[in-house]
Amino acid sequence: MTQQSTEPQTVAEDAGTGSRQPAGRSWLDRYFHISDRGSTIGREVRGGVTTFMAMVYIVLLNPVILTSAQDITKAHLDAGQVTTATALAAAVTTIAMGFLGNVPLALAAGLSVSAVMAFQVAPTMTWDNAWAMCVIYGAVIVLLVVTGLRELIMNAIPLPLKHAITMGIGLFVCLIGLVQAGFVTSMPGPGGMSGAKPIQLGTADMLTGWPVFCFCVTVLLIFLLQIRKVPGAILIGIIGGTVLAAVVHQLAGLTPKDWGGTNAPVLSGSFVSTPDFGLLGHVSFSGLGNVGGITIGVIVFTLVLAGFFDAMGTIIGIGQQAGLADKDGKMPGLNKALAIDGAGGVIGGLAGASGQTVFVESTAGVGDGARTGFASVITGTGFALCLFFTPLAQVIPTQVAAGALVVIGSMMLTNAKHINWDDPATSIPVFLTTVLMPFTYSITAGIAAGCIAYVAIKAVQGKWREPGWLMWVLSAVFLAYFALSPIEHFLGVHH
Repeated sequence: MTQQSTEPQTVAEDAGTGSRQPAGRSWLDRYFHISDRGSTIGREVRGGVTTFMAMVYIVLLNPVILTSAQDITKAHLDAGQVTTATALAAAVTTIAMGFLGNVPLALAAGLSVSAVMAFQVAPTMTWDNAWAMCVIYGAVIVLLVVTGLRELIMNAIPLPLKHAITMGIGLFVCLIGLVQAGFVTSMPGPGGMSGAKPIQLGTADMLTGWPVFCFCVTVLLIFLLQIRKVPGAILIGIIGGTVLAAVVHQLAGLTPKDWGGTNAPVLSGSFVSTPDFGLLGHVSFSGLGNVGGITIGVIVFTLVLAGFFDAMGTIIGIGQQAGLADKDGKMPGLNKALAIDGAGGVIGGLAGASGQTVFVESTAGVGDGARTGFASVITGTGFALCLFFTPLAQVIPTQVAAGALVVIGSMMLTNAKHINWDDPATSIPVFLTTVLMPFTYSITAGIAAGCIAYVAIKAVQGKWREPGWLMWVLSAVFLAYFALSPIEHFLGVHH
């Protein structure tokens, strides 16, 4: 640990100037600067495996989110194909980050991006068009990085709203998990002023069924493991919940129908299979014109917000933890890492897995000694091996995987500690952004309300210049988004 204060300068010189390397070292050591960063090949392998174990749960959870939604044609995605696509995209982007970025950062489908794709993008278009939107947003992020416009956008969006977006998506993901598990259900019959509740606890305000029991145990188990700071708590919790579900399934004589007709804790046939690349390359830009320019603009902006800002903070935070940042907190090669992260949106869209982003679970590997991109290559190789074990992923019941979603939601809510709740100019936009995402089942609605409230409050306070011109433009776009129906009626547009 005493060497870390001197490592950043060494890393900057090696990565930035390409200084000569001492002879007598393996090509791995020379290429990844392993010795220069005070690490060893064995430590990098261990760190890469640790990161993989900490985030492999995404191979299980991403299909839960994407297959629970349907596109404008009412089509659902195949769980096996989404599992393959998730593992493929994670492997490609993480290995690319290792070889090209040479930093211990692992990428996979971002749950926030997947939530936007499933519940905001897909309902307005076909899945093929949705993947095209994913490609577009990834290309936009790369363009922002290359041109330096990211600085303009980063400065335009107030930091409290960035935290609020993460918190709102966390609540949204939590609600999805509760609904998927059957812990929360919709009330039958009319709602509104008739007195019927829009949602309820379980069925008839009671928790019923063994699957819900397995969900509750999974959530509790993961939380307890996290409290004990057990590495890979989410993965261990999912495995434990699945084992419990398999035992309950046999002892209680359950059928796949009892698990909602989706994944049941029963392995039929071999646990190894040929990858199903049915979603690979299913990208279509034709027909996007029918969606509408405002809608497309809002979707792209939402996807950029969902994937870009979290990645910036995560990359810098992990870079500092790994001792890769200089004394001013700047990380050599940051733009390269951000560009690869943006390219993850394109790769995820082409694979059919949603946008790839840097995972904060990369800190697990860094904490275990990872300092170079070779650890990322090891992590990516782990995802590549997952391509052949899709049947194992399908054994995990949706209720068990949903338990992990609730935990992820709670982790995203920790951003609340950064909010000054005593300042109404901050707390009101943050509140609206956070609660409207789950309450309206729309991520865009939360972001739009937060932006509009922020500039409106600043204007009332006489600080109308403070938000900056870009926030005023965004607020105008979001006002048009909320007023889209009357605008279309005024223009005579009919659906």
